[in-house]
Amino acid sequence: MNKHWSPAFSAADFEIKEDTVICESFYQMREVKIRHQRFEGGKIELTRDLFWRPDAVCVLLYDPARDVVVLIEQFRIGTIDHPRSPWLLELVAGLVEPGETIEDVARRESLEEAGAKILQLEHISRFTPSPGGAREYVDLYCGCVNSDGLGGVHGLEGEGEDIKVHLFPVDTAVAMLKTGDVDNAAAIIAIQWLQLNHAIIKEKWSVDTV
Repeated sequence: MNKHWSPAFSAADFEIKEDTVICESFYQMREVKIRHQRFEGGKIELTRDLFWRPDAVCVLLYDPARDVVVLIEQFRIGTIDHPRSPWLLELVAGLVEPGETIEDVARRESLEEAGAKILQLEHISRFTPSPGGAREYVDLYCGCVNSDGLGGVHGLEGEGEDIKVHLFPVDTAVAMLKTGDVDNAAAIIAIQWLQLNHAIIKEKWSVDTV
């Protein structure tokens, strides 16, 4: 793939002076002191709080035969002050456990959270959702499924999951970006990707799954 940009500096152009874990729970919070190069010469030192999360995988489930997407609804602690509701429409998602591939996670979470078996996987992108203060990388996929019979409530009770499955026509999912019914980063990116690649992926998967 041709690159259109390269960063001015690399990992060799900064050093960690101190890295202190200030909170250890399900996730970590660290206080990190950094020294790095400046664009106009010299170096700068700074201290930042860093929220440390494991890598994650998100999957937009798409049925090319019925031309629908599968989204899940669940309560999210990070949106307890959401003006509409802390229950969001999202993608199937999960954290990468030791020894798992990202494809393993995509397939596992699709079954656990939506009861859906993935037939094909298409990688969309790998991105950092909040690099200003959180260490997290998300691999984003579109997954081909047969949506016949999907619905109901899913999730692992032992992990406190209470997940409702919804099916939407692709046009409706795109419209929900404009109305704000879908307002989280991974779902927005994935649905916009599907909007741009709709005809291509629909034809590809319709042929591959015959």
